Amino acid sequence: MATTPFSGMMTKGGSRTVLITGVSKGLGRALAVELAKRGHTVIGCARTQEKLLSLQSEFPNSDNHLFLNVDVKSNSSVEELARVVVEKKGVPDIIVNNAGTINKNNKIWEVPPEEFESVIDTNVKGVTNMLRHFIPLMIPSKQGIIVNMSSGWGRSGAALVAPYCASKWAVEGLSRSVAKELPDGMAIVALNPGVINTEMLASCFGASAALYQAPDAWALKAATMILNLTGADNGASLTV
Repeated sequence: MATTPFSGMMTKGGSRTVLITGVSKGLGRALAVELAKRGHTVIGCARTQEKLLSLQSEFPNSDNHLFLNVDVKSNSSVEELARVVVEKKGVPDIIVNNAGTINKNNKIWEVPPEEFESVIDTNVKGVTNMLRHFIPLMIPSKQGIIVNMSSGWGRSGAALVAPYCASKWAVEGLSRSVAKELPDGMAIVALNPGVINTEMLASCFGASAALYQAPDAWALKAATMILNLTGADNGASLTV
């Protein structure tokens, strides 16, 4: 018997509780809005309180959801997130580790050390902090889906974004390895969202980022895909 409350609605047709990091903008925000429209409970976290409040105002039944100011780079911040989430909403059915950042376009020897550290701390250590504090909560029920946002650049290389590529290759390896540590019934996957018109893409592509699909259109497909993941997908590298 689980010693922590579990929202427990894991059937494909049921309402889920979905925790999304980096929910204040881009893909995280679009996914949160789409899931809420479909009747699911969203737990969203981000570093910027003002953007969280703005997002919360878009949710008609905001009392059903939970928005928290969290920095995934900080282990203690994620530890407190886990405590509050369990207390208020139970253990999430699905976690989407979406929070991420990218370096400014530069050759690796021109990337400032603190910028490299920020990419690794957010994209790799941030995911690891989430796994450290939430997997033990999911294990007693042998239920739970974890989606680690990867990238096409986590499966290939590109000039000027080596720190970002390295971080997403790490996410792929981390996901495959942790998959071997989970009990049957749970799943962790690496999900490449595709190429979407976000602030991060604009930082690499400039004005041509506008040629790619918007986050809202992406979220229609991504939400369906994420909601239909099962334990059979454990260890997979997937693409929306």
